[in-house]
Amino acid sequence: MTNVPTLVDISIQPIELCKLLKIANMVGGGGEAKIVISEGYVLLNDNVEFQKRKKVHHNDVVEFNGEIIRVNYVEPDQNQLNTLAMKQAEIAISKQHKAKRAKKNKTSVSDNAKSAPVVEVARAKRKPISF
Repeated sequence: MTNVPTLVDISIQPIELCKLLKIANMVGGGGEAKIVISEGYVLLNDNVEFQKRKKVHHNDVVEFNGEIIRVNYVEPDQNQLNTLAMKQAEIAISKQHKAKRAKKNKTSVSDNAKSAPVVEVARAKRKPISF
């Protein structure tokens, strides 16, 4: 029984083995991918692979659960690169804004705490529970 390998196109090289299994829909999620790799159920170029983050390159063959895939590197076009760069810039800017807001809120709370007098409130005791 010879299985013809299915091509899986990637635009980033190298890619980690656990991520490749997720992209190829060979496993349900990342946790499952890491487990099956560490248990020795995955073959990389006809060798049992135990490294979860093993780098997989163009033309490498991965076999798991009777399915065989071959990695195919595809150059991303300029539009994809521009979109990716813009998304990464937006994420970086939003992280900076969140950090500034958190720092500002932290300092303003501490300033208010210094100026406001501390008032202690007496708590009422709870009623005893009866069965």
